[in-house]
Amino acid sequence: MDNITAIIAEDEAPLRNHLRLELMKAWPELQVVGEAENGEEALALMGQHRPHIAFLDIRMPGLSGMDVAQRVPRSCRIVFVTAYDEYAVKAFENEALDYLLKPVTPERLAKTVRRLKRIFSAPESATLENLKGVERVLAGLKKHEAFEPLRWIRVQRGDRLQLISVDEIRYFKSSDKYTVVRTETDEHLIRKPIRALIEELDSNCFWQIHRGCVVNVSCIAGVSRSLTGKGTLRLKNIPETLGVSQTYMHLFKQM
Repeated sequence: MDNITAIIAEDEAPLRNHLRLELMKAWPELQVVGEAENGEEALALMGQHRPHIAFLDIRMPGLSGMDVAQRVPRSCRIVFVTAYDEYAVKAFENEALDYLLKPVTPERLAKTVRRLKRIFSAPESATLENLKGVERVLAGLKKHEAFEPLRWIRVQRGDRLQLISVDEIRYFKSSDKYTVVRTETDEHLIRKPIRALIEELDSNCFWQIHRGCVVNVSCIAGVSRSLTGKGTLRLKNIPETLGVSQTYMHLFKQM
């Protein structure tokens, strides 16, 4: 396919210019038909030029690159260019949609150009499969970007509301219609169920050790295993122990 066109959307002029110059070297035939400083300008360029490719910074003033990507025609290939974590990068590496980290290196950009050229030379069936991959990645990134781990728990103490930092909490444990919130010195009851807490807590800091129990990893003193494969977990500065079901014992292999 000849006359491939592209736009670049990046709010920092030096980075925008750097990407354009590197694209000229890596893909001389590519026509960069417009450059935008924000999401609104990017959408305007999309409507004006109908480019084949959009290089989008995720974090821009106003509409983000995510917002723009979800509003462009399905035929437009999206390449995100931003500083993001390694987990997200690996997710994009497994899809047809591409992803570049700032500052863009010639070696990595060359790989992107080769990938895009293959897409444009592929038959229609492969192109449709690529578009499905784009949609899956956008949905996953939207969820990843929107997630903000729970930082505070609201508990009722008499006639007043108290906020407890999750860092102070040793564990959450189901109890009838309530959930026990255990700190080093106190116990509180909240109505939020364990399954809802699991979705909101940082999974790197809180581990589920039983169907009805989630523990703060930083408060674990040790764990022992029984002959049946179940575990008994000891916590720092708390005399009580917690049972670990066999399903979750793999979490403690390094202990």
